[in-house]
Amino acid sequence: MSDNISIRMSEAVAPTPTVIPDPIQAGLQRGWQVVDASRLEHDASYEADVAIVGSGAGGGVTAEILAQAGLKVLIIEEGMLKSSRDFKMREAEAYPSLYQESAARKTKDKGINILQGRTVGGSTTVNWTSSFRTPETTLAFWQKQYGLKDYSSAALAPWFELMEQRLNVSTWMAAPNENNALLKTGADKLGIPVAAIRRNVRGCWNLGYCGMGCPTNAKQSMLVTTIPAALDLGATLLTRARAEQLVFRGDAVDHLQVTALDAAGQAPSGRRLSVRARHYVLAGGAINTPALLLRSNAPNPHGLLGTRTFLHPTVISAGLYEQEVKGYQGAPQTLYSDHFLGTQAIDGPVGYKLEAPPLHPVLLSTTMQGFGQGHAEVMRQFPHAHALLALLRDGFHPDSPGGSVSLRADGSPVLDYPITPAIWDGVKRALLTMAEIQFASGARTVQPTHETAPAYTSWAQAKAGIAALPYETGLCRVVSAHVMGGCALSDDERLGVVAANGRYHGVRNLSVHDGSLFPTSIGANPQLSIYGITARLATQLAASLGAKAAPLPA
Repeated sequence: MSDNISIRMSEAVAPTPTVIPDPIQAGLQRGWQVVDASRLEHDASYEADVAIVGSGAGGGVTAEILAQAGLKVLIIEEGMLKSSRDFKMREAEAYPSLYQESAARKTKDKGINILQGRTVGGSTTVNWTSSFRTPETTLAFWQKQYGLKDYSSAALAPWFELMEQRLNVSTWMAAPNENNALLKTGADKLGIPVAAIRRNVRGCWNLGYCGMGCPTNAKQSMLVTTIPAALDLGATLLTRARAEQLVFRGDAVDHLQVTALDAAGQAPSGRRLSVRARHYVLAGGAINTPALLLRSNAPNPHGLLGTRTFLHPTVISAGLYEQEVKGYQGAPQTLYSDHFLGTQAIDGPVGYKLEAPPLHPVLLSTTMQGFGQGHAEVMRQFPHAHALLALLRDGFHPDSPGGSVSLRADGSPVLDYPITPAIWDGVKRALLTMAEIQFASGARTVQPTHETAPAYTSWAQAKAGIAALPYETGLCRVVSAHVMGGCALSDDERLGVVAANGRYHGVRNLSVHDGSLFPTSIGANPQLSIYGITARLATQLAASLGAKAAPLPA
């Protein structure tokens, strides 16, 4: 397992909630250089040492490190600048304003729903705070298959430790909510090991609405940590600004064309912006970064750009209990099991990670199957509902090539992600495991998120029923909040789009610093992997640009 941490409920002590002032409003009052492109009345141009596209995990870390090194940094963000005063814990407000495509981004065949952030701080503003280092088995696979000799656990450890300290990543000491406790209860009865999830929080109020933006500034996202730090050091933030195209001259980026968006942050306002920099860093995420490069006709001699884009295909099992579970309150994810990753060869049958997600009405009702009276009846029992999810580790099995990013006619990106027989096999095994755990923990009914699955009333019934279900796109509900790959790392240009130091092959002033670098999925929630790896890449980049040394690991 990733973390060998014992859980002693009786010893758990909840951290004291802390009222943290809004760093965004305070910074704006101090005179931060923040430009809302929707308010521009004329075309504009900007210059910087480094232009960073995206303000999420990779962009935020890179911005702080480069600003610390004395470089003039410009951060370009498609989404809006929100702060804790805007986070009202309401799904109807959060999804349209904080997520890509209003939290309804889908794969090309509509078979997988993808949750990605679209705001300052990116997905770190709306994720559930789960923080795992890159599994050692994943890194070993990268070393063997992609020649990434410097990507060992030992080499990355100081960078993970740096970011864990920076973002207060630690084991959550409060007792788990009922939703998470039921995972442990069922797993214990079946002899399945469970461990605590480390979280990037400080003074957490244990509200459970992390996916709608933290209203207390406890979540140590880029929104309240690295972005404010970079702005305090003189960086400029450009919001509601869509990076459209890198314009190349020879083997370098000459400038970046940016489109200003309207007040809703959706349609072009008519204003066009031009950005010139010594160096460009793309950190827009593993769909938007390949898309920008494709729109720009970036060098792609081996046809790798946008290919081998990976999700953690995720399936959900819903249980109903006699007692109230109230999965909408309390820290969202605090326990997990890697048993079904650790017991599978990394290149064998697809393994999966088990977690207990938070439950909120819109997210649950749009994920659960059914309609009319049947669906309404399930939602009437909402306080008694419990959910488990299984994150499938994709990209290692020979029959798991992932997906590919392409462009629609209007230049917007779409991910084509056919689900292979190897993944469907993992889905079936995961649904069986989750149902068994839920019945072991006392569920009176269990229903997988599958269009033809009934609510099973016993483990014996579920075992037979789930094994016999048809597994195909459109019948089994699959979701994902983790997108990786499309700009794979490798010094061998036949295997990777980007070199091991983050530099784009064939372009001397272009780097990629986000999850699109990963040659496979990682088998864990990816934010800490992005933090640690991009911290190292950003430090190397600062040195290569002749900047002053930053106080970071060698």
